[in-house]
Amino acid sequence: MSAIEVNGLTKTFRTYKKQPGFKGALRGLFKREYEQVAAVSNVSFKVEPGELVGFLGPNGAGKTTTLKMLAGLLHPSTGTARVLGHVPWERADAYRRQFALLLGNKNQLWWDLPARESLELNAKIYGIPNDRFERTVAEMTEMLNVREKLNISVRELSLGERMKFELIASLLHQPKILFLDEPTIGLDVVSQKVVREFLKHHNATQKTTILLTSHYMADIQALCERVIIIDHGKISFDGKLSKIVDRFADFKLITIQCDGAEACTKESLAKYGELVEHTPGSIKLKVKRDRVIPVCKALLDELPVRDIDIEEVPIEDVIRQIFAR
Repeated sequence: MSAIEVNGLTKTFRTYKKQPGFKGALRGLFKREYEQVAAVSNVSFKVEPGELVGFLGPNGAGKTTTLKMLAGLLHPSTGTARVLGHVPWERADAYRRQFALLLGNKNQLWWDLPARESLELNAKIYGIPNDRFERTVAEMTEMLNVREKLNISVRELSLGERMKFELIASLLHQPKILFLDEPTIGLDVVSQKVVREFLKHHNATQKTTILLTSHYMADIQALCERVIIIDHGKISFDGKLSKIVDRFADFKLITIQCDGAEACTKESLAKYGELVEHTPGSIKLKVKRDRVIPVCKALLDELPVRDIDIEEVPIEDVIRQIFAR
């Protein structure tokens, strides 16, 4: 049985359109204009137990709305969903004990208390035995390098330290499903790397099913083999991350180091491919995949090439192109 099964999920919000100025406000008292906005439209997908899936999309695409419906915070307008065999918005206690939702821009820890006291409160809520609590906290704080911060007030912690404790609080009861919405937002590169390695280790050892949204493609590349792309509330791609490049990027980047590169004009290089970068001693070209080998051969034959490098287009650029469509 799939851990998450979504069929035709749709969420529509009714928004009030206020006319500008005092007259518009006065008119709104007697006659209001509304419009229907579909945040999520007919979304369907499945996630198997233990999978770590990237859920991608531009701002306003419907990612967070989908996660909130799967966590039972929102009721859908139409459609069905089952998570671990439960209907999320029925909010059964048996379901709420098996999942966790972490929103990168929301706090669940008490601001004025030490992180340890918030974790102890969570342990009481979930009925976690004291010995298991101590063992779990010790392991996670050690892996995330925040053990010495346990007794410091949350308001005095850095953003990265707070996010690490938020992650510990979400995983304290060992949920089977973890919904992560921008868990590394605003973190420095060191903290991002630590959080990524922690999530990868936790997924591998505990087999926790994770649905992850992030605007940092380093997170997605490091953690997810499969990605689901949602835009304007609809799913536009569902498959392996590697297939995105094959499907949406039909070219590669060729960089050559050669003597006299500055003498090459844009017109003379056009026969090889699209010129991306031209500096003294270096030329970078964007070349169709099926022309990479003949173009490389022609460059080696016709130019005094000292070095040549062939690389895939950065995944960030590919995703950006998909969103732009």
